[in-house]
Amino acid sequence: MDSVKKWRCLSGSTLKLIALLVMAVDHLAASILYYRILLPAAPLSPDMPQWTIYRIYNAMRFVGRIAWPVFAFLMVEGFFHTSSRKKYAFRLLLFALISEYPFDLALGSSVPDFSHQNIFFTLLIGFCVLQAMEAVRNLPGFLFFQTGIVFAGCLLAWLLHTDYDWRGIILLVVLYLFRPNRLLMTAAGCVSLLWEAPACLAFLPINLYNGKKGVSMKYFFYLFYPAHLLILGLIRHLLR
Repeated sequence: MDSVKKWRCLSGSTLKLIALLVMAVDHLAASILYYRILLPAAPLSPDMPQWTIYRIYNAMRFVGRIAWPVFAFLMVEGFFHTSSRKKYAFRLLLFALISEYPFDLALGSSVPDFSHQNIFFTLLIGFCVLQAMEAVRNLPGFLFFQTGIVFAGCLLAWLLHTDYDWRGIILLVVLYLFRPNRLLMTAAGCVSLLWEAPACLAFLPINLYNGKKGVSMKYFFYLFYPAHLLILGLIRHLLR
């Protein structure tokens, strides 16, 4: 047990910085490289100069798959450790609204773009699902109620076209249910991510998490998300 613990060297803030970095790489590829270099040249062939950019684009998107499971894991940890779940949910709602214009500007096909909503909406729905599951866990037949709650959350995410939609809600629920056992959590999480297998690599840093908060950066992620999308969106549209 001690040998396992000594390898757990990453705090929550370090995990968050890793996720922010790979997320920024992913969004750079998905906004500027895709919309301003690859899409105008489509269809591509290996003899075109954009082919190298296409390979770089794929590599960046591959690396970027790590971000979502890490953020999902940190949200579940925050669900258990926050001093006020109401305030936590309010922050998610507030920044979901703040981030939507930058999200559409950087990654959407138009502004506004109602076909795809930002990740804060997924996190908010998932947070409410977990809270509702906790509320009914002592009721007779609680598994029936919890299944219905998860289904409703998945349906809502799908109808709103949130980032990762119902699959994001499933991952959050899996991380919540298997949180006490890292091995089972990793196995179940990877199964839930088979539709996007590179994302399973996120469990490498997740399993190095030592349970400590690390450097306080409470609002850094909340502000970084819309800020970096706004910058990428402005660059994308200036490159016209």
